[in-house]
Amino acid sequence: MKPNEVIINKIYLIRGQKVMLDRDLSELYQVETKRLKEQVKRNIGRFPEDFMFELTKEEFENWRSQFATSNSEKMGLRYLPFAFTEQGVAMLSSVLNSERAIQMNIQIIRIFTKMKEMALMHSDILLKLESLEKQGSKHSQEIQAIFKALKQLVQTPKIDEERVRIGFKKDKLKK
Repeated sequence: MKPNEVIINKIYLIRGQKVMLDRDLSELYQVETKRLKEQVKRNIGRFPEDFMFELTKEEFENWRSQFATSNSEKMGLRYLPFAFTEQGVAMLSSVLNSERAIQMNIQIIRIFTKMKEMALMHSDILLKLESLEKQGSKHSQEIQAIFKALKQLVQTPKIDEERVRIGFKKDKLKK
């Protein structure tokens, strides 16, 4: 798996935000989760709720069930994990001073930025499709009216037998 894919697979949607969990970040930074949490707690003023939050028991159980973590992985989780938003990940670089943490932060921030760009591009495409759909339904009514008119023109009218025919009559011309 490519390094970017490893990071992308560690980004979750929790509380409507894209976040990374402390255990995944500590793995990427090659530090113990305990040490990462200690640094965060020592600098808690740098991590308001829109940067980092602790998962509730329900969120944690939901996360576990969604990703079917093995028993061995569950055993390593004694405490509820911290979830870091993009801004929280950026702030981590100021409390973790290792070269590895700094390089990983740069890569993670680039991935978050790419994800935003992709989301914006997809929303633009979606808006264009909705516009076309609206135009299409307007045009489909017009197209249906055209087909109706064409059918009326193409249909041969029934000729009433009682109606007097207009035009030349062969037998009158011969006389």
